[in-house]
Amino acid sequence: MSAAEFAAAQWTRATGAGVDPHEYRRVTDGLTSVADWGPSFLRTGHAYLERAEVAKSSVSAGEHLLMAARWFHLATLAPYAEAGRAAAEADQALGRALAVLEPGARRVSGEGFTGRLRGPADAPGTVVVVPGLDSAKEEFLDLVSALLARGLAVFAMDGPGQGSLAATTTLTPDYEQVVGRVVDALGVERIGLVGLSLGGYFAARTAALETRVAAVATVSGPFRLDWEELPPPVRDIMARRAGGDDAAHEFARQVDLSALAPRIAAPLLVVDGGQDVIPGVTNGEPLARLAPHGTHLSVPHGDHLLGNARPDWLSHLTDHIAHTLIGGRG
Repeated sequence: MSAAEFAAAQWTRATGAGVDPHEYRRVTDGLTSVADWGPSFLRTGHAYLERAEVAKSSVSAGEHLLMAARWFHLATLAPYAEAGRAAAEADQALGRALAVLEPGARRVSGEGFTGRLRGPADAPGTVVVVPGLDSAKEEFLDLVSALLARGLAVFAMDGPGQGSLAATTTLTPDYEQVVGRVVDALGVERIGLVGLSLGGYFAARTAALETRVAAVATVSGPFRLDWEELPPPVRDIMARRAGGDDAAHEFARQVDLSALAPRIAAPLLVVDGGQDVIPGVTNGEPLARLAPHGTHLSVPHGDHLLGNARPDWLSHLTDHIAHTLIGGRG
C-alpha cells in the first residue's frame, strides 16, 4: 500500500480522533512511503509540545498537550519500530494536559490496565471506555468529553496489548477479568461500558459476564471474526498485539458472541457504519438482535469507527449511557 493510500484509509479515523483535517493533509502529503508515517506523526506531536512550552496560558498549554497526545497515538497506526515510544509519549502528554486542565483527574492502574479517571467525585455514574485492536485511550477524547458533559465520571483505559501497555503485554480474550479489576480499583458498584472497534467485543463480552455492568454500548464492534478472511494488514496487527501468528489465530477464533449475547442483561446499544465492510468481520446486528435489551443503530454512510458520521451517533450513544446509568439509580 502506498503512503497516499494508507493516509486515505486512515483519514476519517484521524480526523474523528480530533486532529485538524488540513494539518493531517499537510503531514500526510509529505510522506514518500508508509515507513515515514510514524516519524512524521511523532515530529508533529513534538511540535505541539513545543507550542505548549511557550503558550501564554495554562489552558492553551493543556490544549496543545491534548493535541500532541492525539498525534503521538496516531503515529502507532503504521508499522513503526518506535511505536512503543510514541505510545508512551501519548500517555505522558495526556497526563500533562490533564494535570493542567483537570487537576482532579487521577491515574488508576492495576494488573493489565492503566488509565485516568476524570469527572466529579460525586458523579451519579461512572463509565469505562475500552479501546480496540490498535486504538488507545488517547483516540477517543471527544467521546470522553461528551460523557463528562453529561455529568458522568469517565475512566478511559488501555488494557492488555493496547496503547501504553502494548509494548509489555498482549491481547487477552477474557477482558471481563480486566474490567472487573478496573471496577474494583475505581471503588464503584456499577458502571457503564463503551467499547470501540475490537473494544466493542470486549465490552459486550464483559457485559455478559460481569454483573456490575449496568449500561453498555459498542461502536464498530465485531460479533465474530474469521481469521482466514481477515485482510493481511489486520492479521499483522493482531499478530503484533497478541504475541505472534499462532496466538493471533487463537485469539480471533475466540471472538464470537453467539453464546454470550443472550446473557447481556444491561441495556445495550450497538452502533455500526453501513460502509464498515472489513472482510472476515461480522458486524454487530446479530449482537443487538440476540441481546435481551439490544438496540441496533446503523448509519448507512458511516465507516469503521464512524469518524465520518459523528453527529449521527455520538450524542445518541452518550445519552443512552447517561440515561441508563442515572435513570436506573432508583
